[in-house]
Amino acid sequence: MTRAVVLGGGLAGVLAATVLAGHADEVVLVEGDRYPSGPRPRRGLPQSHHSHVLVAGGARALDALLPGTVDALLADGAHLRDLPGDALIYSADGWFRRLHTGAHLISCTRGLLDQVVRRRALGGGDVEVWEDTRALGLSGDEVRVTGVSVSRQGSPPESIRADLVVDATGRRSQSPRWLAEIGAADIEEVSVATGLAYATRLYRAPVDLAATIPAIMLHPGTEKGRPARGATLFPVEDGRWIVTLTGTRGGEPPTDEQGYAAFARSLRHPIVADLMAEATPLGVVRPYRDTVNRRRFFERARLPAGFAVVGDAAVAVNPIHSHGMSVAALGALRLREELARHGIGPSLFAGLQAALAEEAERSWRMAVEQDTQRAGQQAGRRAGGRVEERAGDRVAERAGRDGAPRREPNAFEREIRTRLAQAKLSSPRLAAEFFGVQTLISAGTATDRSEIARVLTGRPEPLLTDEEAIGQYPALAAWRRTRLTAATG
Repeated sequence: MTRAVVLGGGLAGVLAATVLAGHADEVVLVEGDRYPSGPRPRRGLPQSHHSHVLVAGGARALDALLPGTVDALLADGAHLRDLPGDALIYSADGWFRRLHTGAHLISCTRGLLDQVVRRRALGGGDVEVWEDTRALGLSGDEVRVTGVSVSRQGSPPESIRADLVVDATGRRSQSPRWLAEIGAADIEEVSVATGLAYATRLYRAPVDLAATIPAIMLHPGTEKGRPARGATLFPVEDGRWIVTLTGTRGGEPPTDEQGYAAFARSLRHPIVADLMAEATPLGVVRPYRDTVNRRRFFERARLPAGFAVVGDAAVAVNPIHSHGMSVAALGALRLREELARHGIGPSLFAGLQAALAEEAERSWRMAVEQDTQRAGQQAGRRAGGRVEERAGDRVAERAGRDGAPRREPNAFEREIRTRLAQAKLSSPRLAAEFFGVQTLISAGTATDRSEIARVLTGRPEPLLTDEEAIGQYPALAAWRRTRLTAATG
């Protein structure tokens, strides 16, 4: 009888366990905390109170793993916003024009998303869940992992035999130490600092704007020598908004009531501050500082057979990029493909970690490129230590080879680039040549497609004024006119 043990009951772990349930006789999911009873933050997830969005690629992967999950999220109050058709975006270069591309994001609290996924993934009883259970280490040697040692609800350690152990314990993973303890090779690790911090708060939205508001993204400015500051506002379930303020080193958003509001008011445009002032705060401002990009190259080591690492435990990028959930879903899909091809056995173990790393590669490169560029723009030079410089230089060199523009990509460009990368086209210049391929952009009029091509190739266009940009969203524009009229008496 084959048994798989998954360590870590977050999104990556739950999805991995779901996939394994189709190939192992028994699957045990080890979760260090207890799951909340409703759509509330999970104690073991450090950024559970902050903004989370699922981009189109991740949403498709999630539905492929658990059909109907996206519809279930939307039925429970999540919001779908086209990019940039349903998003008011102020980039460093100006306001985006509204157009529909087929790229989109799904916005809800992380608590809701996790609850819906757990309900659909674990409700059938195919996975045995051990809550309040702490993983202590691996059993086996440098050739073969044979199980894992755990402590259940504070009881003495016990060993679980396993044909496959999957580490999905996130940024706090102890896998390098566990592997060293059984004599396995050291794991190479690279960290790229971002200098970025953010703070988040939930709000009860005004009734007339709660559901109709676009996603709002004020990208950080890039003025040399000054901290970059930005903000996002996303609608979430139950008539609420989630607001996240971001700042680089020296411009971190404060967490006190007045300071938080003043920070929002100091941004390049007051739209987020104005909306905050009309909404009712719910709870405290919550800071988050652990935004370093960190990659552990398990795929380069001679890993023992019977062991794999998924999600943030292997590749953790700055959460501000909103890659994590999508990479977890895409990684689970790749795990399913490898299991279908090899089953649980020696042929699986030989290439599994490299296959999983391949799914995270695009996310890693995009995040490192953007964060290194941002830090360099702020300081007027490449920021960070020697390791960070080398990582940033490698990405920049590759971008130069394939003709990618040097300016920081925006959220819309990142989504399109992800699609192109999945089609083995990493260059926006190549995108213009292949734009007739409808599988790249599945929706949009001829005008929309022309505009997408302009964005990807960097061709300039007349900039929108503030009024023109906000006027693209009638409900938001009407609210703003009413507010301005009231303010002027």
